[in-house]
Order: sequence, then structure tokens, then C-alpha cells
Amino acid sequence: MAALKGDKTMSELATQFDLHPNQIKQWKDQLLDGVSDVFEDKPKSKEPEIDITSLHAKIGQLTLEKDFLEGALAKAGLLPSAKK
Repeated sequence: MAALKGDKTMSELATQFDLHPNQIKQWKDQLLDGVSDVFEDKPKSKEPEIDITSLHAKIGQLTLEKDFLEGALAKAGLLPSAKK
């Protein structure tokens, strides 16, 4: 932040903070490049990033597999049939 204020030179800041002047300049440049992203008006996406339809399909598939496996284990006598 001190580099942005401009009260001191890069050399003075480097001495004060025990850093190389290039490091301070690099950080200052990164900060100034990133500031524009903060103030940009990016439209919010109305579509969720996750595909709800595929998640519902996966839930259905896993439910069927679970029910099938529970039935198979119950028939083999490895799972009590009155679980609920």
C-alpha cells in the first residue's frame, strides 16, 4: 500500500521493508492489474454451474443400485430383511 501512495521511492520502501525494489514493483503491478476486476460489471449467470438434471439422474441410479444390492444381500441372508 505504501508503494501505491507514492510518498516514498521504491528504493526507500525496499530499504524500509528489507525487500528488493523489483519485488515491490511486481506486487504493485499485480495489485493495479487486479483492481480492474473488482470494479467490472460482470453479469451474474442465471444458470447454475452444476447440471441439476444429471445430478438427479445420478441420484436415481444410485438409489436403484442400493435397493438392488440390499435385496440381494437380504436374499443371501447377509442382511436382515426388516431393516426399517
